[in-house]
Formats: sequence, structure tokens, C-alpha cells
Amino acid sequence: MNSEIPPPTGVSFAGSSGEKIPLMNRRRQVLDYFTRMFGNSSSGSEETAKDGYVEFGNIGEATSGRTLGPFAGVFAPVCLSMFSAMLFLRVGFVVGNAGLIETLFQFAIAYTIIVFTVMSVCAISTNGAVEGGGAYFMISRTLGPELGGSIGTLFFLANIVSSALCLTGCVEGLIDNFGESGYLVPVDSYLLKDGHWWRFTYTSSLNFLNLIICLIGATLFAKTTVIIFAIVVICLVSSIISFFLKSPFQIEVPAANIFVNQTNTTAMLNYTGFSLTTFTENLGPSFGRDYTSNNIAVTFSSVFGVLFCGVTGILAGANMSGNLKNPSYSIPRGTLGGVLFTFISYITLSILAAATCSRDLLQENYVFLMPINIWPPFTSIGILTATFSASLSCLIGSSRVLEALAKDCIYGRLLQFVNYGVWRSNPVAAVLFSWLLVQLILFIGSLNLIAQLNSILFLLAYVALNLTCLGLDLTSAPNFRPSFKYFSAWTCSLGLMGSVIMMFVINPFYASTSFGLCLLLILLLHFFSPCEATEWGSISQALIFHQVRKYLLLLDPRKNHIKFWRPQMLLMVANPRSSCPTITFINDLKKSGLFVLGHVKVDKAETNLDYTDKAISSWLTLVDHVKVKAFVELTVANSVRDGLHHLIRLSGMGAMKPNTVVMGFYDDKVPLDYFTRLDSVYKTSAFQGITTNEEKFPLRLPNEEKHLSASEFVSMICDIFQMHKNICICRHFDLYNKTDIVKNIKYKYIDVWPVNFFGPSMNDAYDTSSLFMLQLSCIIKMIAVYKKHTLRVHLLNTIDIQSQRMQLKQLLSTLRIKATIHEVTEWSQIDLRTLDSDRNTYISRVNKLIKNQCAETAICFVYLPMPKEIRGSDLQNVSYLNSLTDLTNNLPPTVLVHGVSAVTSTTL
Repeated sequence: MNSEIPPPTGVSFAGSSGEKIPLMNRRRQVLDYFTRMFGNSSSGSEETAKDGYVEFGNIGEATSGRTLGPFAGVFAPVCLSMFSAMLFLRVGFVVGNAGLIETLFQFAIAYTIIVFTVMSVCAISTNGAVEGGGAYFMISRTLGPELGGSIGTLFFLANIVSSALCLTGCVEGLIDNFGESGYLVPVDSYLLKDGHWWRFTYTSSLNFLNLIICLIGATLFAKTTVIIFAIVVICLVSSIISFFLKSPFQIEVPAANIFVNQTNTTAMLNYTGFSLTTFTENLGPSFGRDYTSNNIAVTFSSVFGVLFCGVTGILAGANMSGNLKNPSYSIPRGTLGGVLFTFISYITLSILAAATCSRDLLQENYVFLMPINIWPPFTSIGILTATFSASLSCLIGSSRVLEALAKDCIYGRLLQFVNYGVWRSNPVAAVLFSWLLVQLILFIGSLNLIAQLNSILFLLAYVALNLTCLGLDLTSAPNFRPSFKYFSAWTCSLGLMGSVIMMFVINPFYASTSFGLCLLLILLLHFFSPCEATEWGSISQALIFHQVRKYLLLLDPRKNHIKFWRPQMLLMVANPRSSCPTITFINDLKKSGLFVLGHVKVDKAETNLDYTDKAISSWLTLVDHVKVKAFVELTVANSVRDGLHHLIRLSGMGAMKPNTVVMGFYDDKVPLDYFTRLDSVYKTSAFQGITTNEEKFPLRLPNEEKHLSASEFVSMICDIFQMHKNICICRHFDLYNKTDIVKNIKYKYIDVWPVNFFGPSMNDAYDTSSLFMLQLSCIIKMIAVYKKHTLRVHLLNTIDIQSQRMQLKQLLSTLRIKATIHEVTEWSQIDLRTLDSDRNTYISRVNKLIKNQCAETAICFVYLPMPKEIRGSDLQNVSYLNSLTDLTNNLPPTVLVHGVSAVTSTTL
């Protein structure tokens, strides 16, 4: 694709052909654009206008090899894959053991699951352009890389197992035709020897032939699918006609049934022709033994496992999506047509077999159709063509799925060899790897045993497809509007539940293992996959949005209770380069509550309407880099104070809105750049630009004027108070080092000073601000880093110190806060009368007192008093800020706290 050609105005693209784009009365311009991008698109492309949109089916089909229609590309492959080894080799096994009634019941279950799954496939495939990879492409582009990649891997394995299954069936047909007592060789002669390793040799030879065809003629095979399908249909019709033309006679036990031949060498099996007695005897179940699997007992689950492998080919058409002219048109029609045709064929064959063949014939001769055919080679040809073509189709399909996994970089370098091993659009390396895996599966040997594993893996793929469609439907995503309308959440749910239930009915061990493997792959891909396919879209995000919206509406602020209070923080960040420690600390302090990073760009809002769109990606990258769980809110305002008002009002949603505003302290310190400091744990080059102008979050220069004045800063504190939000002001967090706190043994305490030093009172320790401080200190103590630290509450030495101590101890006990009470005896040396007469001296002495107690303190929580005048003059505001500055000078990382509402509860 030529990335240098810009799209026409008013047109947006999501990256794949088939995307719907606005018409905008500019159809010609859009067509010209696509012609320049993809070449001449006049051949094979389809254009339909609907609801004001133009939908481009598959631009450039002629040049991309998209030549197949619904019949040759979908219907015929689906029928061949569904017939595979079941049609001519296992109908007798199913009817003979399960009986006709139970067989029809099992077919009803299987086709119910299949039809519901097909509905899901049709819905997904008609909702956009389906590219190479078929079912994997549909699942991964909806469920996302992790779940899509894991299901895609298991779907790849399902095709591998299916190819081995069909090869085993093909060899079984060859042995019954050309082996000992074969139907197409003279009596007492044979062309093929029989035995486990002989069969392995034959299947390996056929597998090697498949490899050669895939390497040199896979495209030719796709073109001859219709011819192969016609041959299979002719053979099927001949078998059906033979039931009406063949007279009753006896059939020998096949040589492969060594268990009967060893005990009764003269045993003969009866073909009765149409007989009411035979039909009645074959109605009920009579489970026997499977002579192809060491004579193991047959059960309902093993019969269903074999039966279901005969209906697992519904995705054969979807696997050919890369070769279809119009996948959205061909896949639904071809797949549904194939399902209906195979259902009629299986039911017809089952009823005719039950009406004409004795139970012994059905149980002891799985190729009974051959001797009763008016011309036995018809059945032989049907077996060989159906099984071999299906095995080849599965090998091709599996290699294409593997190629798609490699192109998506799901497993990173692990599958890189697949991308390198492509010759003339043929994924040679993928074909070789798939062939090798098929060769390993062939060691199992028994068709019936492979069939169970095959059914489990395909059912898992059907679970994923139904889950995909269900998720899309439940999320009510506006862009999910498939042209196929015959589906609903109920059909998806029934297909999903039916698939899961039948997986465990067939084989609980295989089912549990497959789910466990899928979960393991999901976890591995989540943590280690280099794939960053965010452009795919993930249903998880749509489901999360759907559920969050629902629960946000249920989260009624009128029903809030204090005992479930949690901090919901809005941290005002001037520049994240100098604020990383503060961001990390507040992330710990939020205690699973809401955390919002707020930033104000001081400028004219009218000229910066797109600021949020331009800057948000850098801020989200910052959140990932600092590893915090936070949202980001940005605004443009004429002043920082105005921007603060915007953010307080607009941050959060519903009942999840910030109840606490956190700011850094206003001082003259030179801001540090934690992204470039060599000793910083936040060091990164992610935000560095090639030039100074391109650098993200540029720091204010030392001589550059601040956007915020001292008086405005104090006014912001007052505004937060008047907007009824708790206030936290962080100072000295340039000294905060979380790693150092863990390693350095000198840090022993988290200090709380529940006293208003600007106007001390006996009740300070019990007012709202002090209780809020205690709550915050208790929260920070819950963090693993601080669990070894002692929470220390300072009590000033007053006249009634013992009474004060008992009251504070009782308060801590009531609040379930484990803390020590530390009496500050030096307080008695401070003359409170100097608070008004010589305020600076008083504040300096208090600062010294606090500093003397903080030699081993990691974090210090200090009471934040409000200014005496909420709307004071500039002079009053500056005086108040100077007092705060003097109070907290040279302290460890300090949080000044003021609470406005109750946050603690003593009720159960």
C-alpha cells in the first residue's frame, strides 16, 4: 500500500478493505483514491450504496487472487470437509451402536450446535471484510490478540488433527479395498499388507503427497474442488440407489476385524434389504465394541465424538476467505447450503442403513456400503476422494492459519520463520511445519480415537465463535450491523452452551485439557506476546464499557455510606517530569479508589480546542511508564485557577467523582527532570524529541515566569474548600524515594500531627481534618512498602495530658487504627501568646519542634489550617503561604491535609 497518497477529504480508513466510509457525494474521488492505492479495481470489486455509505467489498481482487464464488469457494469445500471420513466409513458405526432413534437425536444435537454456530459465523463475516485466516481472523479481530491468538492456535491444531483423521480414513478405505480380502482384489490375494505400522506407512505416504500438492499445486486443488465434489456426490447417489436395487445377501467380515475372525472364521453378516423387522431391531441402541481401536467398548460419548467429526467442516469456506471474491456474500450462503445438503445426506443414509442392514453388519463392517453398492468401485472412489481431498483441504487451511498467526506477530520471533518461508504467495514454511505436525498425529493410528480429539478442538473453536458474536451483540456496538440478520443473543448462547456441554460429553479429559491449554496460552500471550495490535479492536473493551456504564448508573450518590468511603483523588500536575514521585505516592494513597491526573494548559481556549486530542496520547504513555492506575483529564483555561474549577467539576462520572484535590507546594525550588536524571527510577527517553520543540512536557526554565502566582495558589486552596473537597498539599516530595524507604533502615515512622498549629485547640485531634489525616495514614500503612513502619500520632504536652492521651487512645481503638501515641514534651516550651504578637518566631519554633521529631520519619502528615479570610487580599494570601512555608521547611516528604467531610466510621 502506498502510504504517501493522502486520502480524499471526508474519508477515513480503519486499515482494511471492506471498511464502510462516508459517501459525501464524492464517490468518484474515493474510487480514484482506491485505484491509486490498490491498482485497478474494476475487475471483481463490488460496490453497494446503503444508508449513505459506500461499502467496498474487496478492492483489487483480480490482482490478489480472489477468484472463487460461493459454490466453488464455500459450498463444495464445506460439503467435502463435512463428509470427509464420516460419510462412507462411519455411518454404519453410528447407527449400529446408537440405533436409529439415538442417531437422529445425536444428529439433531450436532446440527443444532452447527446451525447456531453458522449463524454466528455469518453474522461476523457479513459485518466487514474477512481477510486470510478465516475463522482465526474473525475471532482475533473481535476478541483481541490474547484470546484470538490462543483460539487461533487451537483452531490451527484442530485442522492438523482433522487432516490426520481424514488420512487415517483414506487408508482404512484403501485396506478394505486392496488389502487382504479386499473388495476390489481377487479372493486370497491382496495388493496392500495390513498392520499398525503398514497403515502408518500408507498414511505417511499420503501425507507426503499432500505436502507435494500444497507446495506446487494448492491453487490448482482449489480450482478442482467442484470436480472432486461432483465425484463424491455421484458416489453418494449410487450408494442411495443401491439400497433399492440390491437384493438380500450375506457379507463377509472384513479382514481388518481380527477380533471376529479369530473367534469365528465362518461368520457372515446379513444385508436384509428393506425389512420392517430389521428396521425395528435397529431403532434402539445396542453398544458393542470398536474393532479398529483394540476392541474397546463403545459408548454414547464415543459415538457422538465420531459423529460430530463428520459435521466439523463448516469453517472450510471461511478458511478460504483469502481466495473468495466476496467473503461477506459467499460465506453465509455457501456454508448454510453445505450444512443443509450434508444434513439431508446423513439422515437419508442413516434411515436407509437402519432399514436394510442387520445390527451385526453395521457393527462389524464399517465399509458395508462397498459390497452392497451396484458397482463397489463407486464407494471406493467416494471414500478415497472425500477423505483425501478433506485431508488436503485441512492441511492447506492449517498452513494459512499459521501464516496469519505469524503475520500478526502473535508469538513474536517464534513464528518468524513462517514469514521468511514464503514463495510466490505460498507459505512454504507454514506448510512444512503443518505437515510435520500431521505426521505426529498419525502415530495415534485409530480413526475413532483421533475423531474425539478432532471434535473437541473444533467445538472449542465454535465456543469462541459463538462467544465472539454474543459479545458483539450484547455490547450493542453501533458498528456491529451485519447484513445477515438471522441470529440473536439466544442463538449465540445456545451454540455456546451446547458446544461446551458436548465437549465434556465426548471426553471430559480432552475438554478440560483444551480449556486449560487455551487459558495457559491466553496468559502467556498477555504477559509475553510482543503483539500490539490495538487497531484490531477487542471485544473486552466494548464489554467493559457496557458493564461500567450499567454499574455507574447503579452507583447512586444518594446511597453512599460513610463506612464504604474511599479516597478519590484529583492530582493537579503542572509538569509530570518533576512530579513522578508525587504521582507514585498518590497512586498508593488512593486505596483502590479513583485517581485522576489533572493538567491545565494556560492559554486561550478558543485557539486550543484540539489540545486534549493532541496531548492525551503522551499522558497515557506517561501513565503506563510510571505504572499507576490513573485517568487523565486535560483542559485549557485563561488561568490555572479557572482550569482547576473545570477539572473539579468535570473529572469523573456519576458517583465516581473526586472527593479530594491534591496539589504540589508553591515554592521557589528548581524543578527536577526525573526522565533524564541518571539516578532516577523514572529515567526514560520515551518523551524526548529530536529537537527541543518536539520534546514532551518541557520544564519551565529557572528564569521563566510561573503561570501561577502565590496569591492565586492560596485562592485555589480556598476554592477547593468552598467546593467541598478535601485538600492535600504535598511538599518535599523531591526527597521521596520509594526504593530507598524499603532499603534504608533509618526510616521507621509515619507521623501524624493532628493539631492546628495556626490556632491550637484541645479538640483538634477529633475534628474532621485530623480524622481525615488518620484515615490517610492508615491507608498508606496498608501498602506493602510501609507495613514495617510504625504509625505514630503526636500528642502535644498540655495541662491535662493524661486525659488527652486516654481520649486519643480510645479514638484510635474505636477506629481500629493501630498506632502509637507519642507525647511531645517540647511543646510546653512554646509560648502560644507569640502566635499573634510574633507569628514568625512562633512558626519557626513549631517547625523546629516537628523537625526534631522527624529524623526517622518516612512520611509526615500535618494539619492544614484554612486562611482566616477565604477571600482575602493578595497580601493576606501571601502571608498565609509564607506561614505554611515556614511551618514545613526542611521536613521529610510532607502532606498538608484539610478535611471537609466525615471519612471514618465506627459502625459495623
